[in-house]
Amino acid sequence: MKHIPSLRIMFTLWAALVLAACANLQQPAQKLLADIDAAVAAAGADAQQYIPDQLADVKQRLGDLKAAFDKQDYKAVMAGAPALLTSAKALAAAAAAKKTEVLEKLNTQWTALATALPQTVAAIDARIATIAKTRKLPAGVTKDGVTAAKSALADAKSAWNDATSTFGAGNVQGALDKANAVKAQLDGIAAKLGIAATSAG
Repeated sequence: MKHIPSLRIMFTLWAALVLAACANLQQPAQKLLADIDAAVAAAGADAQQYIPDQLADVKQRLGDLKAAFDKQDYKAVMAGAPALLTSAKALAAAAAAKKTEVLEKLNTQWTALATALPQTVAAIDARIATIAKTRKLPAGVTKDGVTAAKSALADAKSAWNDATSTFGAGNVQGALDKANAVKAQLDGIAAKLGIAATSAG
């Protein structure tokens, strides 16, 4: 029975040491989580747009560490946070690289359309001018079809001007979407006039 007070004292000391150790880990763990949050925020919307899977993985792991922190399992946070912080800091660079890759592909597509579509417009203009000079319409071409083609071509030219303005404003994807719509218009007009459509796109 004489040993009971000693055991109680030892247990109390041990509990105090455990609490002190936990307290010592709480602030570093909290700081690491804050640093990870900041790195994720710094990656911005580009990470969500260009590397969504990588961003989702970091957020999932961060959520797990935050759950461990809430349970006061600071050791788990300290063990997992450094590697996750490295991954989080890499998000911005990865997103920037992917964005550059995507924009290069879009610019290549735009360049092809920007070369081909004006050529198609010129070919359609020339075809309409040629038809206007002939008394007999080419096979498969009707007078109404030529009239409709002229109207549609005017709309396509206007839409192309809009696409180039959009590209000039820096919205490559928006410009490409509009350019592809113009391509579809021109292909339809060309088919009605019996000439080859543009192969760009």
